[in-house]
Amino acid sequence: MDVIFQAFGLVATWDVVLTVLAASIFGLFVGAVPGLTATMATAMLVPLTFFMEPVAAVGAMVACSAMAIFAGDIPGALLRIPGTPASAAYVEDTYRLTQRGKAELGLGACVLFSAIGGLFGTLVLIFAAPSLAEFAMKFSSQEYFWMALLGLTCAVFMGTSSPARGLLSLFIGLTIASVGLNNPAGVPRLTFGSTEMLAGIDFIPVMIGIFAISEVIRTVLSGGGGWDQAPKTVGNIFKDWGYMLKTFWRQSFRGNITGTAIGILPGAGADVAAYVSYAVSRRFSKTPEKYGEGHVEGVIEASAANNASLSSAWVPALVFGIPGDTITAIVIGVLYVKGMNPGPTLFLFNPQTIYAVFLIFILANVIMIPLGWGLIKFSKNILRISKQVLMPLILIFCIVGAFASNNAVYGVTIMLIFGVAGYLMEENGIPIAPCVLGIVIGPILEKNLISTLIKSQGDLIAFVNRPVAFAIFALFCAIWISIVYSWVRPKRAAELN
Repeated sequence: MDVIFQAFGLVATWDVVLTVLAASIFGLFVGAVPGLTATMATAMLVPLTFFMEPVAAVGAMVACSAMAIFAGDIPGALLRIPGTPASAAYVEDTYRLTQRGKAELGLGACVLFSAIGGLFGTLVLIFAAPSLAEFAMKFSSQEYFWMALLGLTCAVFMGTSSPARGLLSLFIGLTIASVGLNNPAGVPRLTFGSTEMLAGIDFIPVMIGIFAISEVIRTVLSGGGGWDQAPKTVGNIFKDWGYMLKTFWRQSFRGNITGTAIGILPGAGADVAAYVSYAVSRRFSKTPEKYGEGHVEGVIEASAANNASLSSAWVPALVFGIPGDTITAIVIGVLYVKGMNPGPTLFLFNPQTIYAVFLIFILANVIMIPLGWGLIKFSKNILRISKQVLMPLILIFCIVGAFASNNAVYGVTIMLIFGVAGYLMEENGIPIAPCVLGIVIGPILEKNLISTLIKSQGDLIAFVNRPVAFAIFALFCAIWISIVYSWVRPKRAAELN
């Protein structure tokens, strides 16, 4: 108990509180700008942490990353331009809600359930960090391979009435992910003699192009004009929150569990958690046909998973010094600089500091609700601007974001190419979400496939000869059997009739 009071004393100081508040506002701003990710926001804070006390430094990282993940939902909902990769999973639903004049309803769900997910992940971090980290350490390349395949299976459920077109989009994403030297063999692939493409195709310019530039092209070709629906207030937000909590508490809890489970696995992160949770939500929904058409159910589950995975990614980072995602990889460096070396000894020799970090997690997720709602109310005014004025401004932001991803014009070129490709895909009924999913998970799949084959010297039994790997393999098979059965059953019923 004395340790908890000491932790309160470390957090309840003006410098820590003001630092957390400033980092929160900075994270909201960066996350809301297309192309500037939560990872980039965290990295930009690193030089400033050198002048802070340890608790304030880590608190700034925690608050900034949590706010940036949520803020990515705002441009996605208002303009169909996801601010962060995790927001791309459910951008169609939030954007359709905005088109119907319900921007506040969609974004209100995002901010509330992001905060709840973050608090849930924090509680797991507090009470179960050592045991969960020990379980995550049992995962090897075999388990990650099957987890990646499970993630790719989500493409079948991602808002498309045609599984064949969904799989085509997925293969396009996997092809994009295979470009360059960034593969286990280090062999140039699909570079066509270009030295820039040896580094691969960066995900950020691709995402900006597919979502943002394609929307700019569509607006230009349609002649611009006003928005389909003017934004309006949707009743009393507290009543809306109460309704969603009462109606979709199961989806929120399931998203918390899924996000936490994925977050503790090193290298997975919020992006994978969002896509998997959205697909799981659609699979078990009583109204799957509404997904992608402006349905809040999938938004709730995926946004809850976002921030739950963000908090639980700190489990392997604090207990073993192994980053759970790119953000904790940056934070581990800051921890070492501040003398808080990650590992079991951190809980023995500096327990008050660890509990102070936990309290900051709680504080950051609590203040997310008022700060996030204030940003939503302010950002909603964007839709009052004419498209002829707004689209050039969006194009400028996109160019800046694509250039900042690798500080080269090459990123802008990639953005423009995939902007045209995204427009053509949608015009021909090919969904975008499975393509993005393939780009995110493709490298994970290939890396662990090759690693397992090398370790086993080509023995395929190695993929299922470990208990956890076999369990995931059995789950993978069961899911695909259910998918095939759901396709075959209607056809057989039609034949019998």
